[in-house]
Amino acid sequence: MKIAAGADHAGYAVKQAVVRRLRAQGHQVVDFGTDDGETSVDYPDIAEQVALSVLAHPDSRGVLVCGTGQGVAMAANGIVGIRAGVVADTYSAKMIRAHNDANVLCIGARVVGPGLARELLEAFLGTPFAGGRHAGRVQKLDALRRRTT
Repeated sequence: MKIAAGADHAGYAVKQAVVRRLRAQGHQVVDFGTDDGETSVDYPDIAEQVALSVLAHPDSRGVLVCGTGQGVAMAANGIVGIRAGVVADTYSAKMIRAHNDANVLCIGARVVGPGLARELLEAFLGTPFAGGRHAGRVQKLDALRRRTT
């Protein structure tokens, strides 16, 4: 699977661990940075790049990491067609895929460590969208975003 990854300086180490694992599993990873954990970067810029990559490749997914996961999620969700969710447990990682058809996983590096981040990503990537009654709700989410942007 093609996966777009990105992080700000706070999320750099966790992103690196996730990217290594994904590549070892044979995924095609496009890393949008940042390239170190010391230089301050603006998370909206990274989130935009990851989100646009996900939109350009409909069967792909994205993973974004910042200190809490909240900032990158807010930035990514500002783009029509992106459904990003912040998770810190595997149940939520599965549910944002199964019920919300999320295409971007957001992780807080100051909330979870690299090991749990890898588990969250595996739960996210391993869960298909359930469709059914959830499909109409996802369509309403997308329609709401289009009406208000």
